Amino acid sequence: MRFTLGDQPRVVPGFTAALAEQEERHPGPPSAWQPVHTVYVPADRFGRGTVRAWGETALELLEAHLPGDAALTDVFGVPPGDLAADVRRRVARKLAAEPVEDLRVDFEDGYGVRPGEEDAHADAAAEAVAAMSAEGTLPRRWGLRIKSFADGDPARAVRTLDGFLTGVTDRAGHLPPGFTVTFPKVLMEAYLGQFVAVLAVLEGGLGLAAGTLRFEMQVEAPQTVQFLARSPGLVPALGGRLAAAHFGVFDYTAACGLPPGEQRLDHPVCDHAREVMRVALAGTGVELSDGSLAASPASGDTRDVHALWRAHAAMVRHSLRHGFYQGWDMHPSHLVSRYATVYAFHLAHRDAYAGRVRAWEARRDADGGVMDEPATIKTLAAALRRARLALGDD
Repeated sequence: MRFTLGDQPRVVPGFTAALAEQEERHPGPPSAWQPVHTVYVPADRFGRGTVRAWGETALELLEAHLPGDAALTDVFGVPPGDLAADVRRRVARKLAAEPVEDLRVDFEDGYGVRPGEEDAHADAAAEAVAAMSAEGTLPRRWGLRIKSFADGDPARAVRTLDGFLTGVTDRAGHLPPGFTVTFPKVLMEAYLGQFVAVLAVLEGGLGLAAGTLRFEMQVEAPQTVQFLARSPGLVPALGGRLAAAHFGVFDYTAACGLPPGEQRLDHPVCDHAREVMRVALAGTGVELSDGSLAASPASGDTRDVHALWRAHAAMVRHSLRHGFYQGWDMHPSHLVSRYATVYAFHLAHRDAYAGRVRAWEARRDADGGVMDEPATIKTLAAALRRARLALGDD
């Protein structure tokens, strides 16, 4: 064979540097387990029994208002029969064993401004977390949400984080695994670098290994969406400390000037913001999370509980269909609709997806004559892995 450029492979000028930059900026999608939700509890209402109480309340709601499998069809649209029975059984088991997968003790919007109380609440929260760790009741992910630097008082945010972490490590003798801190209302890109510097200093003071303290940023304003879109090197610049980006529905829609009745997760302006988040953070290893529904049942009447569950389930399904597999839960009732919707979503297509992967591996068309492309097979395999982790199946 004759070659115009010669028979020896040549290095394309600049390729090595470009490849190194690609690998630094885009190491790949998140590979670890990701919780299906984050539960926010105001710091003044948090204690060592909070998670257990949420689970008990949610289980009571399930038993009182979804007494049988058939009710899942009416409320959540789960097809009757084996699937509805499987979903309900899984939800009841989850609420009894692990009602909360990811917990945040909230010192921001859910807590308010309490200059004379915040130190005491941070210390009490640290004591509760250490006790939960010793008891084995601390969720797999946990942490706190501090106040925003955009509020003009970063010292208050740092003081709470310092006191909380110092209190936990002093009492527990170590930092329990699964910790993250939520950094809200990031209106300036510079705040991220400043916060990373704080985490590094705090890490050193606590005697933690470098890189232990990671954080998630909240995307709650158009300004944040703008700098995400224009800063392709943002994630590596933060030294691997950015673990996730969480969308804040209500601050974002308010900042966009939407009327109160349109402050909802499935509004088109929210869809746009999430798509920018997805594109800006694709392949960086940073997890994505959607926001919340700020509502609880209007009363204990079954009609009101079902109305809340339907509304919440619709929001959760919207997130799932758009590839956002995590969201916020703000009330014990949300646990029922969260798990029921997530489990139904994954179970509904699991067997069909597995069949298509097996068909591709056997070099044959799937049922219905489907001819899957390699990229689709990768997506199917990822969906099966996500389903296995979300469902807790081995």
